Amino acid sequence: MNTTNYEAKDLKVLKGLDAVIKRPGMYIGSTDSNGLHHLIWEIVDNAIDEALAGFANNIKVILKKDGSVIVEDNGRGVPISKHESGKTGVELVFTELHAGGKFGEGAYKTSGGLHGVGSSVVNALSSKMEVTIYRDKKEYFTAFQQEKITQKTSIIGPTLKQGTKVQFWPNYDIFKKAKFSSDTVKEKLREASFLISNLKINYINENTNENIVFQTNEGIKEYINFVGEGRKFISTVFFASGLAKNGIEIEISLAYTENYNETIYSFVNNVKTRDGGTHETAFKSALTKTINEWYSKNNNSKTKINFDGLDVREGIIAVVSLKVPENILEFVGQTKDKLGTPEARESVEDFFSEKFTFFLNENKSEADKILEKIKRTYEGRMAARNARNEARKVKNKLDNKKILSNKLTPAQTKNASIKELFLVEGDSAGGSAKMGRDRVTQAILPLRGVVMNTDKAKLIDILANEELATIINTIGAGIGEDFDVKNSQYGKIIIMTDADVDGAHIQMLLLTFFWRYMKKLIEAGMVYIAMPPLYKVTIKNSNNKHFYAWDEEGLREITSQYNNYEIQRYKGLGEMNADQLWETTMNPKTRSIIKVNIDHQGLTERNITTFMSDDSEARKAWINNNIDFSSIDEFEINKK
Repeated sequence: MNTTNYEAKDLKVLKGLDAVIKRPGMYIGSTDSNGLHHLIWEIVDNAIDEALAGFANNIKVILKKDGSVIVEDNGRGVPISKHESGKTGVELVFTELHAGGKFGEGAYKTSGGLHGVGSSVVNALSSKMEVTIYRDKKEYFTAFQQEKITQKTSIIGPTLKQGTKVQFWPNYDIFKKAKFSSDTVKEKLREASFLISNLKINYINENTNENIVFQTNEGIKEYINFVGEGRKFISTVFFASGLAKNGIEIEISLAYTENYNETIYSFVNNVKTRDGGTHETAFKSALTKTINEWYSKNNNSKTKINFDGLDVREGIIAVVSLKVPENILEFVGQTKDKLGTPEARESVEDFFSEKFTFFLNENKSEADKILEKIKRTYEGRMAARNARNEARKVKNKLDNKKILSNKLTPAQTKNASIKELFLVEGDSAGGSAKMGRDRVTQAILPLRGVVMNTDKAKLIDILANEELATIINTIGAGIGEDFDVKNSQYGKIIIMTDADVDGAHIQMLLLTFFWRYMKKLIEAGMVYIAMPPLYKVTIKNSNNKHFYAWDEEGLREITSQYNNYEIQRYKGLGEMNADQLWETTMNPKTRSIIKVNIDHQGLTERNITTFMSDDSEARKAWINNNIDFSSIDEFEINKK
């Protein structure tokens, strides 16, 4: 059918919203801040689908001061004609689960899976929602409250605008203390702008006075430069796009850098496939095959070399983005994290092999630089293989006991899922932690030296580093390509450092190591940062009544209630005795720990490069752009 005709008859209905209200986690994952942001994503994804289909080129997202969110696009507008159910298209989409143009072969050729579920779910989890449609030179308005229609679709007046405007007020009885993060919203929108060239996305935050426009002319090619900022490129950015016979649209961009790590992002219909799939596998296979064939034909040496995938992907930054028609779109499992479409594999392999071979042939100097790096990687492969063999030995318990006997204070339980490993800065704090811990479930590993910067380190050098080798052996799940999160000896890895600059530096070094060589730990939600208090407030003449404060705001709240008190500023973990450390930082019932989450891998890669490289000017620029110095030491100035 003609997909430009988007009407109510194109909508399919499956069931109502009761299940969403009763079990919101089944539809948005959780009711914490991640679930709250999911409400925005659902509405934004619908607007992006309009852009993906070629009907919109402008999206506006506004975070209002009253806690509501506005998402507006200049697409065709949600249908306002009557459906066979008796409701208008707008009423149907926002009150019936699985009612949308993505569930048949109607209004969309490609979309991000099942986004049609989103509008009604957002309505169900909002206290109020208002939808304005600009269509056929008329402005239509529909209102909802507690997921029910309070104002049926009606004409407000004439208009020259076209599109859909959705404003919703999240139900904070459901989301409790969850809050929107401006950084999280910005990075989602930035990513979308990279995936659809020339799409203009205007982000406005009335709470922070931000007004930002995300728009790219070269799409994922610019994404490569964004992720690679701060790295030394050894090749120009390759880019190719095309249409396969089966209707799959393909875009691939890549560049080689001097770094040792590979960075590959894959997308399907603008949805990030975190676990890869047929398209990413095909890209990796085709890259290895193409490099080997090109080298074999152009190598003047008599020595034959067969590079493997690790050789050719070291230092690469790549983005693989597909637009797959709905009729052949398949994901593996219940989520959209892994593409299963078989047709994607052959399409990507044939397309990329042809385009990248042409690039190498036409850019001989570029090809020589790339192959020189790959050869250096190959020449070190035997050393790396030996290093990986050493890494596998961490699973040998006898070796572990020998290596760790003088460092690790183990937990008594054999149940890995309830065990916690505390990586503690310094012997002094480590001693207090050993005495104050829960001996059954908590293990203590003091860090006695400077942790290695692993961002540019080779695996063999990492294994030679005493501190990191000890951590690897303690966790017991391998490293790098051999890492298996299922074999982790601990359910939680908790980084516990002083609340100062040096402590923050150690945290960053450890997180870089986990990100580069044990990423699945972070993705599984097993890495945490301990939050020791900054202050102890003792109330005088009160039989040692005391409180702890983790920040200046908490300190103000405590001191405002008393007139006679004494403040102790903790300069390090070593200043706490065992009981204090247990009470504030280690007791699961009273402590404060932060789970390490990665919302945007591209930004994470970029920031790690900024923080861990030798480019001090880049770090200075980041600090100036992201830190508000106006409030620093404000409490110290006004403190009693």
